[in-house]
This record gives sequence, structure tokens and C-alpha cells, in this order.
Amino acid sequence: MATYQARSKQELAKRVAQDIHNGAYVNLGIGMPTLVANYLPADREVILQSENGILGMGPAPAEGDEDYDLINAGKQPVTLLAGGAFFHHADSFGMMRGGHLDICVLGAFQISATGDLANWSTGEPGAIPAVGGAMDLAIGAKQTWVMTTLLTRDGGSKVVKECTYPLTGIGCVSRIYSDLATLACTPRGLQLIDLVDGLEKAELERIIGLPIADAS
Repeated sequence: MATYQARSKQELAKRVAQDIHNGAYVNLGIGMPTLVANYLPADREVILQSENGILGMGPAPAEGDEDYDLINAGKQPVTLLAGGAFFHHADSFGMMRGGHLDICVLGAFQISATGDLANWSTGEPGAIPAVGGAMDLAIGAKQTWVMTTLLTRDGGSKVVKECTYPLTGIGCVSRIYSDLATLACTPRGLQLIDLVDGLEKAELERIIGLPIADAS
């Protein structure tokens, strides 16, 4: 039986970063997606936006250099690159809703094979909804990418035929970057982009429980 090792959070962040094109305006969602800022290639200009009102964020500050008056939407301290700016969050949401972002990278509870996204509530009694700007980003950005572990804590696939959790957006996700594989969501279902070394497509299909088309 083939053996494989899942990507670490840092490896996954690096994998996402390598696909962000030069000159892109990008929003990195709360949680794991914020790590992408630390792995953007030095030869590429990528302008990072935060929904609480920042444009031109840099990587995380070095330990001891944190300024808690300069934070991202997840309340983590960030840096500001030369030419960066901060402003009212209403202007930030105008950017998000107005189609001015090329890419947003979000976490997810579930993603359907055709790109539906559920990432703000599990719908369970007592669960605290945390929608934030996810709905605005998912629909407003030109591309919505999901960055997540493929499996839940219970071992189930987050990639499903149809989402059972409350939806954030319909047909909005174009790519899923997971710790085991990178997948494209299309109107016809999942399409393979890449796999971690040692993982066969047939095994990935077994894990997810859905067919996956070969990369075109």
C-alpha cells in the first residue's frame, strides 16, 4: 500500500502562494489562510487586503515587533508594506463587494464538488455563527479559493456532493487547496490539479467519496 504524508499548514500556505499571480489584489481569510502572507514570492507584487480596512499588508511581524494597533480581521498583528494604507471598514467592504479583489482565500466547513461554500456555521444548536465578511468575499472576489484540511476531526470529507451546512455562497469556489490534494470545482464536478507524493487518485476518490476528473 502506498504511503503519503499530508502537507503541513506551512507547506499548504506555500502551495497557495505559488499560484497567486503578480499584481493580484488578495484577501486572506481568518485562520489558516493568513499564513499565505508569509510565503508570497519576493519577485511578485501581491497587494493584500483585510476586511477591517487595510490595503498593503505584509507578512506577520517578528516576535517582539508586534503593534496591536495594526491587526487583521482575525485580530492578529500584521505589518504594513511601503505604500500601504488603512481606512474605514465600510470602504473595505466596498472593495470586496465591488469586484475589486482578484482572489480571496477562505477556510471552510464544507465545499461541494460544484463550488458551493459553507464556512460560517455548522447549523448545530448553540453554535456561534461567524459570518464576518465571508459572504461578501465569496461572491465579490473574481476567484474564491478554499484552503483547508481535507478531513474533519471525525475523519469525514469536507468536500461533499452537496453541502448540508448553511451556505455562504453558491458555485463560488473555483479551487480547493487541501493538505492532501489541490482540486478545481467545475459545473461538472471535481477536477484534479495535484496530489501529495504517494497518494493515488483512486485513494483520494475513496477518501472523498466522489469521482474526480483528470487534470485537463
